[in-house]
Amino acid sequence: MKTILISGDRSGAGKTSITVALAALLSRHYKVQCFKVGMDYIDPSYLSAVTGRHCLNLDSFVLTPEENQEIFSHACSCMGAEIALIEGVRGLYEGAESLSDIGSTASIAKLLKVPVLLVIDARSITRSAAALLKGFTAFDPEITISGVILNNVRGESHIRKATEAIEHYCGIPVVGAIPRLENPPLKMRHLGLVPFLEGSPDREFLNQINSMIESVGKQIDLDTLLNLADDREIPPYAGSIFRSPEQKDIRIGVAVDGAFNFYYADLFAILESYGAEVVPFSPIRDSLPDVDGIIIGGGYPEYFGRDLEQNARMREAIKNVSLQGMPIYGECGGLMYLCDSIRFTSDWNGLSSGDEFQMCGVFSGTSSIPSRRIVRYVIGTSSADTPFGVHQFRGHEFHYSDVQLDAGAKYGYHLERGVGIEGSKDAAISRNTLGSYTHLHPVAARKMFADFCELCRKWKTTRG
Repeated sequence: MKTILISGDRSGAGKTSITVALAALLSRHYKVQCFKVGMDYIDPSYLSAVTGRHCLNLDSFVLTPEENQEIFSHACSCMGAEIALIEGVRGLYEGAESLSDIGSTASIAKLLKVPVLLVIDARSITRSAAALLKGFTAFDPEITISGVILNNVRGESHIRKATEAIEHYCGIPVVGAIPRLENPPLKMRHLGLVPFLEGSPDREFLNQINSMIESVGKQIDLDTLLNLADDREIPPYAGSIFRSPEQKDIRIGVAVDGAFNFYYADLFAILESYGAEVVPFSPIRDSLPDVDGIIIGGGYPEYFGRDLEQNARMREAIKNVSLQGMPIYGECGGLMYLCDSIRFTSDWNGLSSGDEFQMCGVFSGTSSIPSRRIVRYVIGTSSADTPFGVHQFRGHEFHYSDVQLDAGAKYGYHLERGVGIEGSKDAAISRNTLGSYTHLHPVAARKMFADFCELCRKWKTTRG
């Protein structure tokens, strides 16, 4: 199997567009398994779409080295991958701290011993691109930068000067140069790209992606790129995290539609490993299926407020089963949906200040949007009152809203790092329902999900 990692010299260098295009082009001839460094749902949605295989996340802050290695090994061996393509996060060396590489792309490159293809934003620089690359190669001798892609170039003279300088002073080949585009091909919004699931019904959206893929394909020599990749044997998966249960004796409904689609692909394998059958459903369109527990992930419920409000049958059903004690877990967008309402505090994206949409009402309070943008890692501990039991955890938060709960609200997480619903308090609790701003990675938090599944099992027995 060939393995290579695509990183950028900074955020916004263009690595996501380039990685998506490369994944699509290589998938025409090979079985490509993609990975994304960092806690991100949106980029993986594109990589999954163009390869037809779930893109998995790797992260050295939330996951241990052994967990990262098992995720990589399990995906590559079980999928019979011929190429493993890893997209980095931010710049190559950006991470959670200033004096260590934890949480960085570089840490994953070193852990998995993968060569790096560096995307350099060459806008307005030529010879300086070589100086920049010199710094990247000297900064950490354990990192192997095997090739370069220049992005945002203007004309043949620009490409020639930057390429000659890099190859002369650094001895590293330039495998492609992407012209500067006035209109970025991938649509952005307040928390990043528009998720693929949400955008895909729009033909113009798909046409833009296909156009981007073909454009990148004309600028990059795929054979040269593959020659720079690492060749390795992938033995059969022999880890302990992913396993096949003897039977699936509980059903857990997972909300999946345009409003709720922020899930790490490992979630489904982890739930199944603890004996759960995953039952997808749409809070926008469906009625609540017959299940023993519910998970409502993050997403953009604010963009679907009117649709969610109109499906009163679903909202009432979720509130009723919560009152009956069914285990329910909501993350971020799921938390917003479990509150009384979503309210807009200013004119924003076609909605007017004061617009308000009724939600499930499991938690007494309102989520307000827009608010301060929060993107950070968290560290915390869950209490015995939560559906997860007592555990220490690491995760992340990723939102543009605030939740104001009524006085007397009960919380199940104490955060040592990060800001929850109310300061260091996160995870509102009502009976066996939990709603938090903290996002959990299902592999790192697998013992918490095991406890959640066991609670679903007990609830199923209790209800007869």
